Amino acid sequence: MTAASPAPPDAPAPPTRTDRLLAALGGLVAGYGGLAVAALAGVLVRPEAGPLAAVADAVVDRTPAAVERWAIRTFGASDKAVLEAGILVLLALLAAALGRLALRSRPAALGGVAALGVVGALAALTRPDSDSAADALPSLVGAAAAALLLSLLVRRLTAPPAADPAAGRRGFLRAGAGVAVGATGALVLSRSVGSHRSEHATASRAALRLPRPASPAPAVPPGAQLPVEGIGPFVTPNRDFYRVDTALVVPRVDADTWHLRIHGTGVSQERTVTLPELLRREVVERDITLACVSNEVGGDLVGNARWLGVRLADLLRECGVRPPSAGGPADQLVARSVDGMTIGTPVETVMDGRDALLAFGMNGEPLPFAHGFPVRMVVPGLYGYVSACKWISSIELTTFAAYDAYWVPRGWAAQAPVKTQSRIDTPRSGGGITAGPVAVAGVAWAQHRGISRVEVRVDDGPWQTARLAAEDSADTWRQWVHTWQAAPGRHHLTVRATDGTGAVQTARTAGTMPDGATGLHTISVNVSAADG
Repeated sequence: MTAASPAPPDAPAPPTRTDRLLAALGGLVAGYGGLAVAALAGVLVRPEAGPLAAVADAVVDRTPAAVERWAIRTFGASDKAVLEAGILVLLALLAAALGRLALRSRPAALGGVAALGVVGALAALTRPDSDSAADALPSLVGAAAAALLLSLLVRRLTAPPAADPAAGRRGFLRAGAGVAVGATGALVLSRSVGSHRSEHATASRAALRLPRPASPAPAVPPGAQLPVEGIGPFVTPNRDFYRVDTALVVPRVDADTWHLRIHGTGVSQERTVTLPELLRREVVERDITLACVSNEVGGDLVGNARWLGVRLADLLRECGVRPPSAGGPADQLVARSVDGMTIGTPVETVMDGRDALLAFGMNGEPLPFAHGFPVRMVVPGLYGYVSACKWISSIELTTFAAYDAYWVPRGWAAQAPVKTQSRIDTPRSGGGITAGPVAVAGVAWAQHRGISRVEVRVDDGPWQTARLAAEDSADTWRQWVHTWQAAPGRHHLTVRATDGTGAVQTARTAGTMPDGATGLHTISVNVSAADG
């Protein structure tokens, strides 16, 4: 039997467990460095082209509707932060795995890094708002940097002779620390440059002086806000107003350079308007409640604000647009956002006399960036996904047969009037209360139809009429309260509303797709006997 040949004296020793752990750490550090370089390149190209934002947007675009609804229901306005965190965790795992792979096959590991760069580049290039091959640069440059850093770190770890592996590890740790410090510096620099670039947008918002409305909103009636603990404010503060959109990076548009193009079928006079031109038009102020189609029965993706803007219908008429009822050839208005989002709205609805606005003010201040600064659409009576385009940049007149806006191919209806809804805000479901008189209160909404009645039912008992708060307008929600003589035990409370046309809210349960949830909000409470 022949003995195995001894390994050459200069052959590298097989990697130890410590080597594998350090290699994984090297992959993480190299990945961190690559992302930092990509972030800096993204600032120079445009932030939306950065690999993290581009991949996250691609994930949003390709997420099944059921998963998307679950994310909104579970995480609410934090869904984007959760998505970004999930992508970062996945990237960290991949980086660590590629670091370990580099111990066995450096070319294979570098190929994996390159593949990640290509994925990021493709995600950036396929964004709806991508119009330049330069959008691929952040991901490609970041991948090149990560590959270079990974090769450097693994070489430091494996280069020394087997007799002194500790020397290699010390060199690796020194190099890794240097890379981490440099990457952190690149991230700080990218944030600084990005902040400087957005200063113009921030300054333009700070300098904007909202005009006094020629048609001001009536004062909110004193009785519109019920003095009931647990019920929300009639006017939703900007910081608490719900936000549901696909923008991972909130666009920061410079009001000084913003413009809106109106074009398409039936537009006899194509036009481009600027913000100063809008501000010189007849400005109107209206209280309007907006609701998201993803709002579950009893959900909180609804808010009421005082909006300031100009009537969209007036501007369309000046461009020669006629609604279908007047012989106009276009039945759909496609609004495009600066980030590529498209939202389709019925032309007939916009021009039927309701206060459909191009809004630039919200609750007495310029629109917040997160809510569409400098200009957005607001159309009472329609769910936001078919009306409330934020960061609007163009309006194209077309037909529903000719064009599907962003959400339609994803399973949502092309047209979606707001459905009558009501919600119990207090007491809280599952909570405990004491027997005796209890204020059951909440809100109801049926924008552009108004709320004429709200009723409450206890267990399987009869419907009892609640007291309505004063109505601000048919375009806003309405608070209500019912005094219930609560008896000890476990009870179920249900609410339903009747809109201004006399139609009663349906009890038929349906999910949010394709055009909004239906059903009656029901809560359970535990009532304990009063002391004494």
